[in-house]
Amino acid sequence: MERILTTDYVFHRDFTKEYPIISYGKGIYLYDKNGKSYIDACSGAVAANLGHGIEEIAQAIADQAKKAAFVHTMRFETDILHLLSEKIGKLAPEGLNRVYFTTGGSEANESAIKLARQYHKDSGKEGKHVVIGRWQSYHGNTFGSLSAGGDIKRRQPYTPNLLPFQHIYSPNCRHCPYNREKGDCEQHRDWSCVQDFERLILQIGPENISAFIAEPITGSQLGAVAPPQDYFKEIREICDRYDILLILDEVMTGFGRTGKHFALEHFGITPDIITFGKGVSAGYAPLAGMIASDKIIDSLIQHSQGKFIHGYTYSGHPVSVAAGLSALRIYERENIVENAKVMGPYLLHKLLELKEKYPFIADVRGEGLLIGIELLKSIQPSAAFPANYKISERLNELAMELGAVIYPGSGSIDGVAGDHFIISPPLNISKDEIDELIIILDHSLKLLIQELKEALAL
Repeated sequence: MERILTTDYVFHRDFTKEYPIISYGKGIYLYDKNGKSYIDACSGAVAANLGHGIEEIAQAIADQAKKAAFVHTMRFETDILHLLSEKIGKLAPEGLNRVYFTTGGSEANESAIKLARQYHKDSGKEGKHVVIGRWQSYHGNTFGSLSAGGDIKRRQPYTPNLLPFQHIYSPNCRHCPYNREKGDCEQHRDWSCVQDFERLILQIGPENISAFIAEPITGSQLGAVAPPQDYFKEIREICDRYDILLILDEVMTGFGRTGKHFALEHFGITPDIITFGKGVSAGYAPLAGMIASDKIIDSLIQHSQGKFIHGYTYSGHPVSVAAGLSALRIYERENIVENAKVMGPYLLHKLLELKEKYPFIADVRGEGLLIGIELLKSIQPSAAFPANYKISERLNELAMELGAVIYPGSGSIDGVAGDHFIISPPLNISKDEIDELIIILDHSLKLLIQELKEALAL
């Protein structure tokens, strides 16, 4: 007798919702068990960078599983581990060559935080342990990465358990707490968010600070907000001045998402550690990691007999590494990063046309195929929709009914108020597919504004 699928035994993230059961995917589309298709306009969790149903990657996974499905990297290595490490290392800036693998972005950032601590401890700077992050940032859900991150809603339930890390404001010029306009920020290199960084360092004491961690372009918490062009150059100079390691979280932005191999290329700086994930395997297997600078590795060799005092069971898992190696070969062969660079402006142009049509779209911004759309009840002055309306979530529900899924978010003004959503389709999307997505999004926004007129008398 055929067993009927139920949700009785599934631990859902949200028990108040019912989720479509996906049977298969092909290209930018997902298909549920009833045959309904959905444009994956957010690449899942901004991870499925090559879309779905790629047999080449599936075959690479199967081939490796037949050879050696598991190898504990504290005892053994594999050829594919070296091949993928070399490919990633060659994409990174000069001086960052050593790659450490994990299974997810949270683990990658947790590893980077621990590596920074060991580096300073090995160097005789025992006091350096504090990590500075930014409000309205996201670095993962493990306690270390959650402590470094500035996602207020995710932090609140676990506040008693969090580490006493410190935070500065993210460079969100539209909603800067110091009321600095973006044009002013671009013209003057005295941004308050940078000044706050140095001020906080001096208050805590440089001898106590290990690292500063930031997303080059802030993803889920702000909706694809990039800083002023020279922001990271200022941050890099301050980190150097006070012997603080700079960790750039490229979990969302790495591997072509912004039209560059890494988003740091937009800003012309070199960090001490890069963390990555999501796009490295295009979502086909759990894979993430970090790229460490030569000076950190040299310190490990000199002071710790070459040992990083850390590890995960599934670090460098052969099947996941096989998926990553296959994905990166496709990126290279099919010039995927260039496609993101070309399709990004086209998508942005189409979304800006929607902004002209719908007055509650306050802003459209982003790089490559990572684009954020901010929604406000009133543009001048900026006024958020009531939080209980969950505007971005409702828009996603309407879009899913019409056949597309987006990445909803909230808290774009101050971490609590403000709605936005991200459009981040697979990097091999075509113009015709973008046009199809825009039609669905247009219809969804039209339905949303009809609801808003009734609910808020707009």
